[in-house]
Amino acid sequence: MTLTQWFIFFLVIQVIHFLGTWKLYIKAGRKAWEAAVPVYNAIVLMQIINRPKWWVILLFIPIVNLIMFPVIWVETLRSFGKKSTLDTVLGVVTLGLYIYYVNYFENVTHIPGRSLKPTSEAGETVSSVLFAVVVATIIHTYFIQPFTIPTSSLEKTLLVGDFLFVSKVNYGARIPQTAVAFPMVHDTIPVAKVKSYSKFPQIPYMRLPGFEKPSHNDILVFNWPVDTVYQFFDRSGRRADKPVDKKSNYVKRTVGLPGDDLQIKEGVVYINNKVLDLGDRAKIQYAYRITTNNNAPLDVNFLIKDLQVTDGAQQINSDTYIVNALTVEGAERLKQLSSIKSVFKINDQNSDTRIFPHNKPWSGDNLGPIHIPAKGEVVTLNTETLPLYAAIIKDYENNSLEVKNGTIYINNKPATTYTIQQDYYYMMGDNRHNSEDSRYWGFVPEDHIVGKPVFIWMSLDQNVPMGKLFDKIRWERLFTTVHGTGKPHSFFIYFAIAMVAWGIYSFIKGRKAKKYTY
Repeated sequence: MTLTQWFIFFLVIQVIHFLGTWKLYIKAGRKAWEAAVPVYNAIVLMQIINRPKWWVILLFIPIVNLIMFPVIWVETLRSFGKKSTLDTVLGVVTLGLYIYYVNYFENVTHIPGRSLKPTSEAGETVSSVLFAVVVATIIHTYFIQPFTIPTSSLEKTLLVGDFLFVSKVNYGARIPQTAVAFPMVHDTIPVAKVKSYSKFPQIPYMRLPGFEKPSHNDILVFNWPVDTVYQFFDRSGRRADKPVDKKSNYVKRTVGLPGDDLQIKEGVVYINNKVLDLGDRAKIQYAYRITTNNNAPLDVNFLIKDLQVTDGAQQINSDTYIVNALTVEGAERLKQLSSIKSVFKINDQNSDTRIFPHNKPWSGDNLGPIHIPAKGEVVTLNTETLPLYAAIIKDYENNSLEVKNGTIYINNKPATTYTIQQDYYYMMGDNRHNSEDSRYWGFVPEDHIVGKPVFIWMSLDQNVPMGKLFDKIRWERLFTTVHGTGKPHSFFIYFAIAMVAWGIYSFIKGRKAKKYTY
């Protein structure tokens, strides 16, 4: 929906509200016209139902408002004496339209200064749960979101089994584009395994101000641009046209910024003709061909424990192995072993049509140069360049795109140029030979950026069974930062001390309170 369509929709909602409540406003001692004035009518309604005026703000926060609307309907009914279980059920299942019946056909009386305290323990529980859900939804949507690392594409920096907190405020929280969705879940409701959202209506892309822009080497969580998976872990082959904010969440490292010229030579990233500095925490890994002396077997335990090779190794013949996800430092250590004859980094030079833009003789280790589009840039369009920009024009910036008799048409008009409408980024995994990233599906639009991982609060080793929970927890990774320089430092001990201190304080405070209670 466009902003104009949303404005019309908003006015329709105001008309519906006025027609269904104006008599109730009069019975509450207000004027009928007060039910018709947008926003002001909500403020007055809060006074009628004896709820704080700041609740009005919650009615305009996407997703949160889906929780608040039923609450307002029920509170309105109870403010006029309709507080039975049947009244509550009718108010919710009719989407508030039961208020129409009360407004026109019931002789109700307004209850001013109505007590807000629930009349039963069940009511108290429901109120507490609703408040907790609202607060959690606001935090999850606009401030910080939990995230789990599912693959080894950023191995050595982020491990499979790491549980992260992703900040939404660094780059500015994105206003949810999907207006109707189940709170605090992504595209699928857990257990039920059904879609968690409605595609209609869609809110135009908006982002709150942030305090930084993505930089080279930043690790980002973003929506996978080409995602059409029906739901997480669905292998049925079903496809779905997903809204932007319901596409699968990916995490990769930012290697290319808007306006950069990027090239990869033998697996090394060059930005504007200079090798990209990835900092000291990034541990780039490649696949290596290892040959042993005298057909000696490769020590797999050494690879796993000492070199931390998570993607394993494959034996090609009696003396040759392919070792995946090996760092340059690890390769140098292997060369020092007497049992190792040779160590060669694999450099794929074969043309691969899977490599974006799919019409170049490029490979995953050797590609480019490729220009990363920036907002406002004017790009030249022809049959050679179109594969670079087709997804941008059609899928990410919502234009119609056709090619007829060699002529490119955008929105049914011939076009030889196109003006880029938003910034784009190039994302890659550190595990160069086991990462599905921009090399395969192209640029990441700015409106797909979710946030910045900032903190690892838990880490579980996938190779250790749950029965050995103490060993399964990677204690050295608990409460460590994702970004920064130098070896990550765990702040878990400080957290544990603070929790123990709080527990002792609460115990002493409780004993004192009990002592002076008569």
